[in-house]
Amino acid sequence: MKTRVHAIAGSIGFLMICLFWMSTAISELFASHATIAMVKGLILKGMFILVPAMIIVGASGMALGRRRKDALARAKKRRMPIIALNGLLILVPAAWFLAGKAAAGAFNGAFYTVQVVELIAGAANLTMMGMNIRDGLKMTGRGRRAR
Repeated sequence: MKTRVHAIAGSIGFLMICLFWMSTAISELFASHATIAMVKGLILKGMFILVPAMIIVGASGMALGRRRKDALARAKKRRMPIIALNGLLILVPAAWFLAGKAAAGAFNGAFYTVQVVELIAGAANLTMMGMNIRDGLKMTGRGRRAR
């Protein structure tokens, strides 16, 4: 049961960050400032799904991997604090900042600087989470075996 909860929560977290990243990139490239502001507001609302999912995946991952000492488990354990800190220290504050600036119509240098940082941090988290998903699938026997 813990494995299933972990997989579902991890999938939700990964898909939410992917959705946030893609909607940001597409709206920034092709949409009006009003649409960008709407996307930024919706991303903030999406945090009410993302944050609990990430807490659940972290807690269930710690419970599942508590006694594991293999290379895949160690790799996942090394990445998780980086993912969490990146989210808490960069992505969540950036989302609040960008939503506030966009709502005020302040699409200035500070907005776009933080936007670039947010996109880079989001891509980093997606990459690390993807690696954790890959390793988790290998650990459960569902992923491709290493050669």
